[in-house]
Amino acid sequence: MRIAIDAMGGDHAPGLIVQGVLEAAAEWPDTELVLVGDTAAVEPLFKGQKPANVTLCHTDEVIGPDEEPVKAVRRKKGSSMVVAGQLVREKRADAMISAGNTGALMTTGLLVVGRLEGIERPALAPMLPTMDDVGVLALDLGANMDAKPEHLLQYAIMGSIYRAKVHGFDNPRVGLLNVGTEERKGNELTKAAYDLLEQAPINFIGNVEARDLLNRSCDILICDGFAGNIMLKAMEGTAGSLMTFLKDAFGETLMTKLAAAVMMPRLRALRKKMDYKEHGSAPLLGLNGLVMKCHGSSDAKAVKNAIRQARTAIKAQLTESIAAEIGGRS
Repeated sequence: MRIAIDAMGGDHAPGLIVQGVLEAAAEWPDTELVLVGDTAAVEPLFKGQKPANVTLCHTDEVIGPDEEPVKAVRRKKGSSMVVAGQLVREKRADAMISAGNTGALMTTGLLVVGRLEGIERPALAPMLPTMDDVGVLALDLGANMDAKPEHLLQYAIMGSIYRAKVHGFDNPRVGLLNVGTEERKGNELTKAAYDLLEQAPINFIGNVEARDLLNRSCDILICDGFAGNIMLKAMEGTAGSLMTFLKDAFGETLMTKLAAAVMMPRLRALRKKMDYKEHGSAPLLGLNGLVMKCHGSSDAKAVKNAIRQARTAIKAQLTESIAAEIGGRS
């Protein structure tokens, strides 16, 4: 098993990226981890103690967080992100992981790694936190701003395979994000998608509302990237504001500070529930190779969890399973 990691992508690269790789290398000595990036910046971070299962692949360029994705990928063919994608395309790596520019990673997936035959639009599929700590797999949450009903159908099939293969779910429940739970609710896209999902070989439970997601009203949430990304940013903002409010409220008086001391274990548990680092990364499903997107602010823990996810997906032959299912329907 060989996994390529973009050492230069993300807010804390390369320092925390390397730290996460070192932790993963110690836990899974059977996995070769390829750090792709500027060796002059990466190698000193090992302090002369590079593990045997970590190798370096030197690159001279980096795609920045604010660069236009298509231009950056086409012009910077020697960037760490693009070279990692080339390793996957050429089967010299079983997966790649990056915390870099999301648009550039999607472009790398499309132009470098390539789509699976029969897939019209790959989808970004992160986990949304739930109160029972199980989570909801949501796709698409930003890879494609526009979608057709057929795209949502493919998202549902890919998500069902991912949930079953990687998370061990038996017959996962698929819900369609909508403004109400009634069958004929929504816009033209969701109405047409509803009919297709009803006929698909999945456990489709109908429309679901965003307000019910924290209680895990479904196991897989299907939506177009525009609506999905707005929902995701709203959830992130609400969680951040809530934690700030609680911190300020508990620090106001001596009594509230004493209350905070009593409540601290529960508050830490709440923060953990809403922490993206617990999930590590989101796969770009529908590509001809495994591509994982980490949050831009990922720390060592998130990188290690992303490597864990990649290992599980590789062992479960996720890409091959999606190819077989979609190929059989096209």
